[in-house]
Amino acid sequence: MSDKIQIMTRDKVAEALAPIIISASRSTDIPAFYASWFIERLRQGYVVWTNPFNQKPMYVSFNHTKAIVFWSKNPKPIIPYLHELDKRGICYYFQFTLNDYEKEGFEPNVPPLEDRIATFKQLSSLIGKERVIWRFDPLMITSELSARDLLLKIWNIGNQLKDYTEKLVFSFVDVQTYLKVQNNLIKRTHYFDKNSVQYAELTEKQIIEIVEGLCKIREYWKSEGWDIILSTCAEGIDLDMYKIEHNRCIDGELMVRIFPENEQLQYYLNHGTFEIDLFASEASMPFYQSKSAKDKGQRKECGCIESKDIGMYNTCPHNCVYCYANTSPEAVKNNFLKHKLDSESIIL
Repeated sequence: MSDKIQIMTRDKVAEALAPIIISASRSTDIPAFYASWFIERLRQGYVVWTNPFNQKPMYVSFNHTKAIVFWSKNPKPIIPYLHELDKRGICYYFQFTLNDYEKEGFEPNVPPLEDRIATFKQLSSLIGKERVIWRFDPLMITSELSARDLLLKIWNIGNQLKDYTEKLVFSFVDVQTYLKVQNNLIKRTHYFDKNSVQYAELTEKQIIEIVEGLCKIREYWKSEGWDIILSTCAEGIDLDMYKIEHNRCIDGELMVRIFPENEQLQYYLNHGTFEIDLFASEASMPFYQSKSAKDKGQRKECGCIESKDIGMYNTCPHNCVYCYANTSPEAVKNNFLKHKLDSESIIL
């Protein structure tokens, strides 16, 4: 739910959305590249977000914000600022994408894998393993990278993350849907051309090989005392028989469980409204049954509850070749050079 309120900007009174939950962000890596900007905007109380479809700017206020979900491949730059969120009583957790495509070069500007694993452990030790969700996302193959190779990569990373997370989320690369992804895979890798690019997507046989392999890995980790949950992100395939659930990245049930001390957030999650003067007694609140609405702006297969994303396309310098949010490295470079700390939006 996002109420509309009046806010004071630098030079005028303006109408702004005031969401309870902020997503930061599906469209760009705010923790990695815009951490200081984000905290400055939090101090100022609002941000400007531009609709990617009609290019209209919109004010988004932090006035009612009770929770933030961060998405990142390198959250290290934001770690020194997290105490400011704690002081403001804003709850938060991280969707931490930790892939291993170093040999393939699919993620050209992420830190070395060893450093990212160290950051994962640091963050988990600081805020708790239930608040750092591991994503190996997306899964994709090439003529030199098989389903078995992907399982080995997951195995190697997971063996280092034991006891630092509770969940592994994965998805399968979506090439056919996004022309920009096809173009980047053809232009920026040596694995694909226009006739073979569709083969980056896994076949049904390869998907089952991955799924059955993950189940075996999960059982081994469980025998070692790590009972990790496996989930898919926005995938239509039903994997219930493998005890693999459909994930909710903006997850009301998770927030109910891990943020019990935030009464206003709890009320919103359990009642789907933010009438804080009408707090129900603790005994009458149906915990673990989020009443928050599904986010209608996401894909049909997405299980996320409603939030407001404040990121913008073509602003993530990781420049991952499979990314649907970037058109090209040139577009990202142009926008990133425009960025200023005092800008109300990520780009001018």
